[in-house]
Amino acid sequence: MRDIIIQKVLEKKIVAIVRGVYGEDCVNLAKALYAGGIEMMEVTFDQSKPEAYSRTSDTIRQLVEAMGDKMIFGAGTVTSLETLELARQAGAKFIVSPDTNEAVIKATIQAGMVSMPGALTPTEIVTAHSYGADFVKVFPTSGLGSGYIKAVCAPLNHIRLLAVGGVSEKNVGEFLKAGCVGAGVGGNLVNKEWIKNGEFDKITALAQELMANAAV
Repeated sequence: MRDIIIQKVLEKKIVAIVRGVYGEDCVNLAKALYAGGIEMMEVTFDQSKPEAYSRTSDTIRQLVEAMGDKMIFGAGTVTSLETLELARQAGAKFIVSPDTNEAVIKATIQAGMVSMPGALTPTEIVTAHSYGADFVKVFPTSGLGSGYIKAVCAPLNHIRLLAVGGVSEKNVGEFLKAGCVGAGVGGNLVNKEWIKNGEFDKITALAQELMANAAV
């Protein structure tokens, strides 16, 4: 299963990042993203509200039940073994973190899930890779730009990098051309105002544009 997910990331390139959207709204969002060609979606834990962790895991479970035959779902902002286990029980297939945590990376792989820890500097990127990360999320890329990615990829082109933070339909192609194998796209794609108003067709249209520009 891990190999299938890794191949899906390499093939489809885009992971939608969802923060603060739960339940039925999140299922409808997943359907809109899928209609736009996106097949991977990360639902993040809110680390400032541990009491809401179960809301995130319940949403992942709903997504897997509703769309698990079409999409691959994962958990984001996983910074502890506790949230990792909640994600695993809910059916998450990949784990995304903002940091490089050896225990989380190794436990993710041991549980049969795909590991995507966050790192920024070359040292952090190599460290995450040495712990066994399947992909390393370069975060945040906003403010650094594709030039930074290109410079990092020159000596580290054996490590699969994902660009996250400030990635949109307008610049995704730049990050991929610079050397990233994929990207995570959050606020620029998952527009909460559109979700609130039920304008899921706009999300589908934006997803289609994003996927077209990622086909580099």
